[in-house]
Amino acid sequence: MKKRSFGRRAGALAAATVMAALLAVGVCGCASQGAPDGEASGEGSAAAPMEDAPGNGGSNGQSAAPEKITFVLDWTPNTNHTGLYVAQAEGYFAEQGLEVEIVQPADGTAEAMVASGRGQFGVSFQDTMAPALVGDDALPITAVAAILQHNTSGIVSRAGEGMDRPAGMAGHKYATWDLPVEQATIAKVMSDDGGEFSQVQLVPSTPTDEVSALQSGSVDAIWVFEGWGKAACDVAGLPVDYFNFADISPVFDYYTPVVIANNQFLQEHPETARKFLAALAKGYQYAISNPDGAADILMEQVPELAANADLVRASQQFLSRQYQADAAQWGVMDAGRWSAFYQWLLDNQLIDGALDPATGFTNKYLPAEA
Repeated sequence: MKKRSFGRRAGALAAATVMAALLAVGVCGCASQGAPDGEASGEGSAAAPMEDAPGNGGSNGQSAAPEKITFVLDWTPNTNHTGLYVAQAEGYFAEQGLEVEIVQPADGTAEAMVASGRGQFGVSFQDTMAPALVGDDALPITAVAAILQHNTSGIVSRAGEGMDRPAGMAGHKYATWDLPVEQATIAKVMSDDGGEFSQVQLVPSTPTDEVSALQSGSVDAIWVFEGWGKAACDVAGLPVDYFNFADISPVFDYYTPVVIANNQFLQEHPETARKFLAALAKGYQYAISNPDGAADILMEQVPELAANADLVRASQQFLSRQYQADAAQWGVMDAGRWSAFYQWLLDNQLIDGALDPATGFTNKYLPAEA
């Protein structure tokens, strides 16, 4: 749930671009590296020509076999993914004539697997997508839906130690992945709050148990998703302070996580993509309106999560208000917010190559607003 794989994913994306380029032609013919035609931002672009997708049954009127879709998670199943599991369990995919297999990225990353065609859809993050979108070996992936409408990540720390605001991190131990974008983010929010990043004690660490890490004193502050890492502390009864990056600097209200898709799949099977996202949106709408029921479904589908049922339920209650939040519908992405963050990366030389700030996402496959 939290970005514990951020460091591994960002570090692996450079290698992933090479792997995907090698696999692309052999696995799915995805040699095209750019976004689908006319989809840099998805605003006002015409739909791609409709073609019969595999399993559509053509025009002979016979019952068609379900179209098969592989969806690649970013890590282990968690409440970010609840709408996906609800759509699976409640038959929303089947209603659309789809058979969806949910897999974890056993090797490489979700971005590389989707780019190579081993998955048609997957989970990524706007920040860690950025390196995959630049250069001659840019991955052929596009974000097609926002799982959460706003960035719910920030810094959690033990309560009462002054880290309820960014400037208070000075003199304290922060668990760092030692990545330029990560540390530039911390430096920016500290500067905006009148603090000095050079005074932070950087401890290379990727805690998998926030509660234990904070209780032991091995670190004082951890970057987490509020709906999981902070929720874990709350459920454990550990008093903590927390601040959200987007509340300090609006440029950090980027999209994290997002659903990504293979560009060639979008070009060749646009109606299938729309069916998939219609079913997925229905799953997230269920989770929004019925968080307790959605938590039950998630734990039924992923039994190992039942060992942390209190955390799952607390997280689900929080995320039920975050999946759509103040947006007109689930999944939609705002071009201004998307571009603002990528422009910040460019302005701070955090991307190695040229990048159109508006590139990498589209809204055109989402269901029409009700």
